[in-house]
Amino acid sequence: MDNRVNFHQSLDNLQQDLLTMGIQVEHLIHQAVESLSKLDENLAIQTIKQDDAIDEMTAKIEEDSMRLIALQQPMASDLRVISMALKIATDLERIADHAVDIAKITIRLNGQELVKPLEDIPRMAQMTQAMLRESLLAYTERNVHRAASLAEKDDEIDKLYGVVVNDVIALMGDDLARNRQLSQLMLAAHFLERVADHSTNIGEGVIFMVTGKRKDLNV
Repeated sequence: MDNRVNFHQSLDNLQQDLLTMGIQVEHLIHQAVESLSKLDENLAIQTIKQDDAIDEMTAKIEEDSMRLIALQQPMASDLRVISMALKIATDLERIADHAVDIAKITIRLNGQELVKPLEDIPRMAQMTQAMLRESLLAYTERNVHRAASLAEKDDEIDKLYGVVVNDVIALMGDDLARNRQLSQLMLAAHFLERVADHSTNIGEGVIFMVTGKRKDLNV
């Protein structure tokens, strides 16, 4: 009995670590896009440095997950929960990498003025942050409905990404420096679109974890 109590406590701790990591990753997205909106190189550098802490969190979650599997020999349902924790940690790490990618764009644009104030890219960032929160809540609550709702949110972000692409193309002309900046801004929007995809990946994993059935949310 004590072993099972310890196991479930360890499982709760693992999930809490994931939520903590998710909060940190969400903050990185916000910080990276803020650095881009303000062309704040110092904030971009700070964002890049903070990625090391995310990598450390990922390693800890991986180690704790493998230890639970090796020492506790969990039942099939619990094994799916632990396996999902490993997958979520990987998705969160990749989301953090995309935040770093956006921060690097800020650094590349250092010394320039934005062609126009950013509006849709910060909106995309807010939407992807909300998606990430939803995906993690779906995991901790074992909530299939919450997980499935991510498909509609992903569609909204895809549409907004399309708006950004069309706006960038419309603004391009003969000025090569201006075109390079616009291309970088479009790339930033692409990274946010990928963040949304990772959140839907988490949602798909939650549905499989709870039901044992696979559902593609990113179609």
